[in-house]
Amino acid sequence: MNRELISVIDELGRQKGIDKSRVIGAIEAALQMAAKKRFGQAENIQVEIDSKTGEISVVSKKTIVDAVANPKTEVSLQEARQFDSEAEVGDEIGSVIEMSDLGRIAAQTAKQVIFQKVREAEWEAVQKEYSTRQGDLVNGIILGVERRNYLVDLGKTEAVLPIQEQIPRETYRGGDRVKAMLLEVRRTPKDVQVILTRSHPQFVAKLFELEVPEVLEKIVEIKSIVREPGDRTKIAVTSREKAVDPVGACVGIKGSRVQAVVRELRGEKIDIITWTSDPRVFIAEALNPASIEKVGVDEEKKSALVVVADSQLSLAIGKNGQNVRLAARLTGWKIDIISATEYEKEKAERDKEIKAALAEETEALHQQEEAREQELKARAESEPDKPDTEE
Repeated sequence: MNRELISVIDELGRQKGIDKSRVIGAIEAALQMAAKKRFGQAENIQVEIDSKTGEISVVSKKTIVDAVANPKTEVSLQEARQFDSEAEVGDEIGSVIEMSDLGRIAAQTAKQVIFQKVREAEWEAVQKEYSTRQGDLVNGIILGVERRNYLVDLGKTEAVLPIQEQIPRETYRGGDRVKAMLLEVRRTPKDVQVILTRSHPQFVAKLFELEVPEVLEKIVEIKSIVREPGDRTKIAVTSREKAVDPVGACVGIKGSRVQAVVRELRGEKIDIITWTSDPRVFIAEALNPASIEKVGVDEEKKSALVVVADSQLSLAIGKNGQNVRLAARLTGWKIDIISATEYEKEKAERDKEIKAALAEETEALHQQEEAREQELKARAESEPDKPDTEE
């Protein structure tokens, strides 16, 4: 039985990554609790397990005294010397408790405590391993679905792919393989939850790291990334080496690299643009795939007015405003888009207003001039001619 106990402990260590000494400590604590439940909480009971043989030692220890005040923890010198002739006051003497004496209820208590301690140790092992891997890509197998949340087998533990972290309209069946990003490790009173995501923008960034060596090596840097999962992602990239085209590196030969990412995202559109510190150029690039004619910016308000050809207006705005919405998030600027016809119309109206204002101002100046002339004339007529002064 003792050999079997050590075998079970070793197996737990291999499968769950739990330290052997921790499991043994949990079992010792459980047996001590069971023994105290059987013989009384006041008893000084100690339990030790040999880590090599699995031998279990349960000993009730008492202190040797001249006069016994508490029989649960003390024993007289006279009684102690019946077992040990060299016993002295102040020493401790122990009596072995047979495992069979613990009883069925105590054994059940020990079993429950062992199970709880081992489970807690397993949770800590999972938390320790996976908390250092947050932000990494992981591969798993779908075990099933619970309240629209997928349960995923990662090998050493199970993870959850919550409904809010899934790509809309994406479905899986039991046994399907899935790639996701490890988002968070949550410790709850009941367990440790490993949370996965496929909808986070950084999931796309990690996929590019996987497919594009220049991104992994930090030669190409992803400066900004925004996403509406299942529909479109926009990425702004820049290169730390002049010889490397950041967009070309991410796209790959004949689009091979970006298409690998698109396949993993089940057809989600991806716009890759070059990041630049010039807001006009950056905003124009961010509205890709639309062609932009003019960009005007108000740096104080951080807003921009973009002019596009009439035929490009719907493309620039996107379905339900998606393209301009993502462009605004990518650049951090408020973007308004108008067609060239509307711009020319507004320009003509502005020019007309300016001309009208100028004409009004000119007329006002003319009227002021006439009024002044009339005032001078009236003043001259009201004043009598001064006589000439003789020398």
